[in-house]
Amino acid sequence: MNIHEYQGKEILKQYGVKVPEGRVAFTVDEAVEAAKELGTQVVVVKAQIHAGGRGKAGGVKVAKNLDEVRTYANEILGKVLVTHQTGPEGKEVKRLLIEQGCDIKKEYYVGLVVDRATGRVTMMASEEGGTEIEEVAARTPEKIFKETIDPVTGLTPFQARRLAFAINIPKELVNKAAKFMMGLYQAFVEKDCSIAEINPLVVTGDGEVMALDAKLNFDSNALFRHPEIMELRDLSEEDEKEIEASKYDLSYIALDGNIGCMVNGAGLAMATMDIIKYYGGDPANFLDVGGGATEEKVTEAFKIILSDEKVKGIFVNIFGGIMKCDIIANGVVAAAKQVKLDRPLVVRLEGTNVELGKKILNESGLNIVAAESMADGAEKIVSLVK
Repeated sequence: MNIHEYQGKEILKQYGVKVPEGRVAFTVDEAVEAAKELGTQVVVVKAQIHAGGRGKAGGVKVAKNLDEVRTYANEILGKVLVTHQTGPEGKEVKRLLIEQGCDIKKEYYVGLVVDRATGRVTMMASEEGGTEIEEVAARTPEKIFKETIDPVTGLTPFQARRLAFAINIPKELVNKAAKFMMGLYQAFVEKDCSIAEINPLVVTGDGEVMALDAKLNFDSNALFRHPEIMELRDLSEEDEKEIEASKYDLSYIALDGNIGCMVNGAGLAMATMDIIKYYGGDPANFLDVGGGATEEKVTEAFKIILSDEKVKGIFVNIFGGIMKCDIIANGVVAAAKQVKLDRPLVVRLEGTNVELGKKILNESGLNIVAAESMADGAEKIVSLVK
């Protein structure tokens, strides 16, 4: 789960991580009022969307008076920002962060991720702040420094100071930078983050070390422990079909193709998308109904697929282990009748109760194309859609 920059900064403040003073605004008038409250000569007007690259897309402006705040807020609110992370469709800006300006001396990068190679949290840091870390890794990998963190001891003060020295933080500010990193790590662990990225971390003219930007992502599997994080969820930033799927505990991700997929098991779902591509088609979604899905979940999954106007045909690919083929069949029939299915449907069933499942589909009166294998099913749905 993602949250907005201003929300991430509020969380970091709880852990002693210094951030600029700021206010969220949903209207132009609120933006101007927020700037008055801050009372600084320079304020920054920042678009709040769940994507990076806002500055390059015109979503971050420096205002030197209230008239400029009003002008920039008017420009950015309601604007569709297209960045390298939004895709070509972009995202509409519905809220702003109005933040005090800073006397920036130098920009750095600090981030925390879970390193799958070591199975541990790793802190990365670089003196190339303000740039995408992927660019730094490609151009100057020697400028990225890492500390692998023992889960027993956590990030130690020694490791934090070593990173601060490595990225050339001014010596008199190394202890402040180390404290910043320790607070960031504590927030990462206690809030069950999957990513915590500060880009840039800045050193200011008055000797402060602070997060000028903050990106926090959270492990969705741990959100049951954090109702306070769930309250920060902005549904307007998420795909409506993905929101609906989450209500039924379905793993759904919208894609750009026109062949809807309903599969049980993440591995089989990915293989199904691959084989559709192999036969020249484009999957419209990733959808894993899970091993213990009920008829109701299958029905809802089917309806979610069909709610996508781009979908021109559906491929149901089920291997019944824990999941019984007759449950899938009943769900498919129920959903198809509810929504008055008018698109090609190819079904491949194997496993537990497969004969009963096929019997239910054959006697449903629906126009269903049976497939003998995954490859056969993919080839048939691609042909029917084309």
